[in-house]
Amino acid sequence: MKISNTPLLLVEDDQVDVMTIRRALREIHVVNPVIHVENGEEALNYLRDPANERPCIILLDLNMPIMNGLEFLKAAKQDPELRRFPVIVLTTSEEQQDKVNSFDLGVAGYMAKPVDYRQFVEVMRSIDLYWTISEMP
Repeated sequence: MKISNTPLLLVEDDQVDVMTIRRALREIHVVNPVIHVENGEEALNYLRDPANERPCIILLDLNMPIMNGLEFLKAAKQDPELRRFPVIVLTTSEEQQDKVNSFDLGVAGYMAKPVDYRQFVEVMRSIDLYWTISEMP
């Protein structure tokens, strides 16, 4: 994520989690702007608007109102313009079926949100390392 300055799209309805994610990203020196939307419908609207900058990665919660994360994934992966965006699920869900469904829908990663802030920073560091390595030539 350090290689470019394209935004990250954070799809998360919990404001405490939004603040925690932003803080963790700052702590590991990720400088990409964070675009925040609160549900899958808002994420689709953002991604489908040609005036908006394309994100380098989508961080997606599963449990949200209006359109949850799995519904967003189904819609995004069926859309030829959106299906290639890498998505990493960050969720409190402990349901194995959510994990299976997420990978069936083509996510790049799936991480359970830890309650402990230090653990959360390490999760964000893992995502940053993954993304940095995946962007190398």
